[in-house]
Amino acid sequence: MKFIKSEIDDVWIIEPTLFEDQRGHFLEAFRESIFRERGFIYRYVQDNISQSRQDTLRGLHYQKHPHSQSKLVMALSGMVLDVAVDIRRNSPTFGRYVSAELSDQNRRMMLIPPGFAHGFSVLSESATIFYKCSSYYDKESERGIRWDDPAVGIDWKVESPLLSDKDKLLPLLSEVAPEDLF
Repeated sequence: MKFIKSEIDDVWIIEPTLFEDQRGHFLEAFRESIFRERGFIYRYVQDNISQSRQDTLRGLHYQKHPHSQSKLVMALSGMVLDVAVDIRRNSPTFGRYVSAELSDQNRRMMLIPPGFAHGFSVLSESATIFYKCSSYYDKESERGIRWDDPAVGIDWKVESPLLSDKDKLLPLLSEVAPEDLF
């Protein structure tokens, strides 16, 4: 596995090693010992799968402490633009984001620690995303920021995103209560 440092500390792009032959390919997506050696000590307790059609935009979501989550995100099919926004109040990169194209072709993954809001847009006809979470989903701790916050300025690479009603109503980052940030 190759770990690639992103522009923001603590967010990593991971390229698993592919073993290919005439039958197809094999990859190891997660091995706890390799992650621990790199200093990533997350106990993953929940796996999620999300299937979406082209131009869908999901996010930007997070859970506040003590139910904050690390996420390890991978595209099983299709292509997405995966995004992590730094919402750590005292971080020098507060309000900035990291994005990466994750696809069934490049097999890249994004490792997102607690303290980041997460979202993705679907760039292919459809996409299936798999992600591991270090904390269980907790509805009372669920929070988010608006996908089109001009202060964050994310280029989602979709012209007319398909959004949930809930995501349309999320606040701007500047409107989030300080106790709901990290």
